[in-house]
Amino acid sequence: MSFLLFKSMDEEGKHILKDNLRILLLKFSYPAVIGMVISALYNFVDAIFVGNVVGPIAIASLTIVLPIQIIMMAIGFMIGVGSASIISRSLGAKKKDAAIITAGNGIMLNLILSVIVMIPTYIFMDELLMFFGASKDVLPYAKDYTQIILLGFIFFSFGICSNIIIRAEGKPRAAMYPIIIGAVMNIILDPIFIFVFKMGVRGVAIATIISQIIVSIYIIIYFMSKRSIFSFKLEMFKLKGKVIKNILIIGFPSFLMASIDSVIFIVFNRAVLYYGSDLYIAVVGIGIRIFDLTFMPILGISHGFSTIVSFNYGAKLYSRVKKVFSEAVMWTTVIAGVAFIIMMFFPGALLSLFSNDSKLIASGIIPLRIIVMLFPTLGITIIGGSFFQAIGKALPATIITVSRQLLFLLPAIFILPLLFDLNGVWLSWPVSDFLAFLVTGIFILREISIINKSLEAEACSVA
Repeated sequence: MSFLLFKSMDEEGKHILKDNLRILLLKFSYPAVIGMVISALYNFVDAIFVGNVVGPIAIASLTIVLPIQIIMMAIGFMIGVGSASIISRSLGAKKKDAAIITAGNGIMLNLILSVIVMIPTYIFMDELLMFFGASKDVLPYAKDYTQIILLGFIFFSFGICSNIIIRAEGKPRAAMYPIIIGAVMNIILDPIFIFVFKMGVRGVAIATIISQIIVSIYIIIYFMSKRSIFSFKLEMFKLKGKVIKNILIIGFPSFLMASIDSVIFIVFNRAVLYYGSDLYIAVVGIGIRIFDLTFMPILGISHGFSTIVSFNYGAKLYSRVKKVFSEAVMWTTVIAGVAFIIMMFFPGALLSLFSNDSKLIASGIIPLRIIVMLFPTLGITIIGGSFFQAIGKALPATIITVSRQLLFLLPAIFILPLLFDLNGVWLSWPVSDFLAFLVTGIFILREISIINKSLEAEACSVA
């Protein structure tokens, strides 16, 4: 099995170094793009149903709960990414047993951490939701949703963690299927629990949990089949201190980044509530779901782009590195540009998908337009961060990744409202986008200059 995997990787590597770059980018990106877009549909569809049936207050409640869901994802990502790194390296070194033990330890560790986080969240639920920005009107709805959604915490986190582990054994298509199954089931179940059983926000939560349970069952069946090397056996779940330590060390940066996102989202919500009202919290919830749906294809392309850049940069094929960089920037900018046009010129139509409340629609038009002002720059910022990760330059990659959220957005949320009140909260987004774009551009221009010098030196040596 290891030999076949190694041979397959070697053949794939030859294609990456020779084939048409546009076709390669499509080939390596589409599984991630499809998976991420479909995953974003979870929250998108939930908000459409509750907004139209229950009202803006229900959308606000789902928005308040998002930090908890981000932490759920963060645990899955941390264990998944940490496990995947060890699994991939073990398989490359033909150490199949080490890969299997790591997968088992990762799954058990994910289960334990999920339970540890779930219990105090239940105990301090009211206090947490109010800290996240829930008003007295929103709190009952947010609590109804959280009480149920927490029951699915284990399944949700397991699905994310296992999905990454499946990718690590070299099965990107297999990893895509559970995401599709979960989204389709959620879309089918939402109207049943909302319209047939008339359960409102609680119905959305139940539909989500059932979808996550079905996904978990599918993944377990996959792992126990001959398609996966991780055929579940009791000994692989026996915890080993060294393995757990390595998983946590490698995966912690992913947890940290997601946790930062959660903190920033809480700060943003509290600022919106302080300068605005629950209605604007609902606008934020709608905006986040629209942005996620348009942002995910960009992120998916960056994942496919990274693999191609790593191979070609390692082979010193710098002209191909420049070409695929230009290709990725072009396509991500096109996607961001189309999304910008739709959100800038048709915000009312987008908002009306989620609610027929005229006050919410009128209140949301200006915030959406302000927030999306510099959306077209996101392509180069995301691709820039992935580029430096792919070529192994950690410092610029870290600065680019952290700068937009932590260095620019967070201070802007505190400073700009002092000058522009509620509009200052919305302006924090384009301001941070612009500054992150500048930082990324400086690093990219510097790196392209280095690559050009290498190409010139290579041309001179050949001459």
